[in-house]
Amino acid sequence: MKLCQTTADLQEEVALAKAAGKSIGLVPTMGSLHEGHGSLITAARKENELVIVSVFVNPTQFGPGEDLEAYPRTLEADCILAGKMGADIVFAPAAKEMYPSADMTWVEVTGDITKVLCGRSRPIHFRGVTTVVSKLFNLAQPDRAYFGQKDAQQVQVIKRMVKDLFFNVQLRIMPIVREADGLAKSSRNTYLSQEERTAGLILSKSLRYAEELFKQGERDSSRIAAETAKLIGSEPLSEIDYVEIYELPDLKPVAGDITGSCLLAVAVRFGTTRLIDNVILEVE
Repeated sequence: MKLCQTTADLQEEVALAKAAGKSIGLVPTMGSLHEGHGSLITAARKENELVIVSVFVNPTQFGPGEDLEAYPRTLEADCILAGKMGADIVFAPAAKEMYPSADMTWVEVTGDITKVLCGRSRPIHFRGVTTVVSKLFNLAQPDRAYFGQKDAQQVQVIKRMVKDLFFNVQLRIMPIVREADGLAKSSRNTYLSQEERTAGLILSKSLRYAEELFKQGERDSSRIAAETAKLIGSEPLSEIDYVEIYELPDLKPVAGDITGSCLLAVAVRFGTTRLIDNVILEVE
């Protein structure tokens, strides 16, 4: 496996792969890799001849007071895991490599899709995400790019960007990877105390409960959201940011009953750590 730390080095490797007619899979990450990222790399390995994993803590998607400086940076361990799971290249640039100009060029998806859920409390977040992902697509020129369903709003935003800007890349959205007890894998789980981690299990428990209500025939979106929030609120350490249901793919508000495919998404703080999780509710 090769470590590339400059855009020029990565572009050289990509040019060689393209000249040889190789298919390219890209797994964009912010590092601190875990089994969830590993599942994306494994999927990319099965479907592509060259697998590139980016490890870049993207400063433009962090707002004031967020955890940019504290975000875990474990490049050596990341390279070991990425190589073990089948990556050919780890691209780990410095910020000045990805943002060489003082005056920024932005790629921004507008509308409700970036204003609800996490976009409401993190207004610059998705502009940073779409800008860096577009840069990675241009650098890696992937045939396929791999993202996890845990970041459900991000997935919908990137899908919109790819469609609107005619990126020639297939998006592969992979299922949420969970711990044995149900907690969704996340780099931010390392921030949790043992007590907070145990409390965090209420998220997957509440989503399973919502799924069961739905399977039993409940279609009232307000009631499903309310019952989910009630269960989360029964955990004393939980501080709810949102428990909301939106139509897919455009994240429009659901009026009344669920009739198609909808996203039930939750964001909850445990201490200083904000966790997200979700489930898709779909009428067959």
